[in-house]
Amino acid sequence: MGTYQTDFHEWIEEQTVLLKIGQLERLDVEHLIEELECMSARERRELINRLALLLAHLLKWQYQPERRCTRWRLTINEQRRQLALILEDSPSLTRRLSEFLPRSYQNASRAAMEETGFLESPFPANCGYDIAEILDENYWPDGI
Repeated sequence: MGTYQTDFHEWIEEQTVLLKIGQLERLDVEHLIEELECMSARERRELINRLALLLAHLLKWQYQPERRCTRWRLTINEQRRQLALILEDSPSLTRRLSEFLPRSYQNASRAAMEETGFLESPFPANCGYDIAEILDENYWPDGI
């Protein structure tokens, strides 16, 4: 019998079987709670990171129109698709996008500044795009 510490995969399979057959008293509740919390945190981190990557490319697109390229467009489109999939799988995260936006934007503006080579940030302190624009596959910010 695998344990959480020695054979994670086997532990998951055992916990699954116990749930399926209704032997709830035999579940490793402490570790199940820990794993569920970790899964939730991973989903949030992935959403925040993909949102930051998308925002960084939208900033570069807007603030460096002369350097726009296919790679930027592809990255923007791919991140929008990946965000849509995450939100489709976990619709409750949609309600939290406005909560995650400031953190994602802060990370995005730092990354965009580093990637663009600007010595001082030309980007606004707060995100100038709303959630609908960010996720809209037809939205492309104009250059400044």
